[in-house]
Amino acid sequence: MEQKDIENLRQDYKTATLSEQDVKSDPFIQFDSWFNNAMAAEMYEPNAMTLATATSDGRPSARIVLLKGYNKNGFMFYTNYLSRKGRELAKNPLAAITFWWGPLERQIRIEGTIEKLSKQQSEEYFHSRPVKSQLGAVVSPQSQEIDGRDLLEKRMDQLTAEYEGKEVPKPAHWGGYILKPTMFEFWQGRRSRLHDRIVFKKADKNNWKIVRLAP
Repeated sequence: MEQKDIENLRQDYKTATLSEQDVKSDPFIQFDSWFNNAMAAEMYEPNAMTLATATSDGRPSARIVLLKGYNKNGFMFYTNYLSRKGRELAKNPLAAITFWWGPLERQIRIEGTIEKLSKQQSEEYFHSRPVKSQLGAVVSPQSQEIDGRDLLEKRMDQLTAEYEGKEVPKPAHWGGYILKPTMFEFWQGRRSRLHDRIVFKKADKNNWKIVRLAP
């Protein structure tokens, strides 16, 4: 394996600053402001986020998923409940999500508890998706070992013909989750690695404590 000059890969961040006086008192409003900035920058999939879960004995795993909604209650995404992340969340309903917006030199980390969305919410979102995406959710036994891609493609062809002109039923094992935050960290890259890190810690139901962390 050829050794690359990895240790010398670096950037000096200088786009913006973040102070305790700059942030909103409500972390959801602060998130909304930064998310809108990312949308306005026309970044590729600004709703892409790393979702970290862990088994009941603490073995972690992480993957990229897409944020599909947020409000004052939390952050929503959808998946197969029988996938690895689904199985882990069933036993350990704690998770973390991370957004990285390189062009803005910003990162947001959010930690919290996980709950399933209602069947109605999952149904509504499922049927709002393109039909091929709906069929893909039916076809794929997510995270399970399979003998080859041909199995998926043959099953997709079968279901495409079977449901032509018909509504695709949402699988019982597919639906949404909401992450209800207990911590937000807003990270703004700065020169000389002296980055700004502003953290919101849940104080009680309606209040957050704002603190600065050393970079």
